[in-house]
Amino acid sequence: MMLPALSVVVIGRNEGQRLVRCLDSVAALRSHVASLEILYVDSSSTDNSVATASAMGAKVIALHAEHPTAALGRNAGWREAASEYVLFLDGDTVLDADFPARAFAALAADDHIAAVWGHRRELHPEASLYNRILDLDWIYPPGPAEFCGGDVLMSRAALEAAGGYDGTLIAGEEPELCRRMRALGYSILHIDAPMTGHDLEMRRFRQYWRRAVRAGHAYAEVSGRFRRTGDPFWQDVRVANFRRGGFWAGSLLLALLLSLLLRSVWPFAAWTALLLLLSLRSARKSRWKSDDRGTLFLYGLHSQLQQIPILFGQIGYELGRRRQGPRKLIEYKGVSS
Repeated sequence: MMLPALSVVVIGRNEGQRLVRCLDSVAALRSHVASLEILYVDSSSTDNSVATASAMGAKVIALHAEHPTAALGRNAGWREAASEYVLFLDGDTVLDADFPARAFAALAADDHIAAVWGHRRELHPEASLYNRILDLDWIYPPGPAEFCGGDVLMSRAALEAAGGYDGTLIAGEEPELCRRMRALGYSILHIDAPMTGHDLEMRRFRQYWRRAVRAGHAYAEVSGRFRRTGDPFWQDVRVANFRRGGFWAGSLLLALLLSLLLRSVWPFAAWTALLLLLSLRSARKSRWKSDDRGTLFLYGLHSQLQQIPILFGQIGYELGRRRQGPRKLIEYKGVSS
């Protein structure tokens, strides 16, 4: 069955070969849709991404903003797009060939659906410990959802009604847009179908830390916008993360201090035992995400310890907001070869 006309907006910055792989996966749709438009929005890349995308037949939109964001990139793309439906992809992903058909079927079943997204999974979970753990971070239960991720099929009518992404956000732009769409009576649907493979390419602790800091910033800024509304989106998540991050950071410092003062390993050993017990509990709650017990334990450990950099991200946002200075992007990926 021929699918409706589709505009695909790919955003990227220094993606290298990842971009080639992404655009190849999109071009494979050409024989399955009434018409296919591919737009690549580049955010000040220093590699050859612009030339590569142009050579592969994509319409290139080069952004030269002082502080380029994913939101600005997606807005630039969909506003230039010609189709009624827009598929957004990050340049480090590979599109599953069957996802558009399944997403269009869901949209056709309900006029109130603004956005459909599926499963994003890591292409190389074996490449690093971080890839292995964070692969489970992409897994959400199917059904009506409060938000979507960066890879999503959206109705242009819903995008126009909501005014698109908020270009001032450096993180959390998709959930914030979804919150405004839901306020207009639209719904967001997560379907039980593969959507994209993702190339996180995370190999260093600094990358892991900055990714969690970025999440903390997003929770703080987005929840702050809706704090005093009838739907205080992410407020409970922000408070819970703040408390858990404060607990783990404070208790670790206390355990280390007591161990030094008492010249005993027992305070730190007790802290470690508590961390392991709570990590096992988190792993048990996440059993629906994986059958691998080792990965589940690591994911449980991650669920606890990531609260510390998330806390730093929240605090950093609040301090920056009070200073009212320009906000820098919180990037955690390097240039791909």
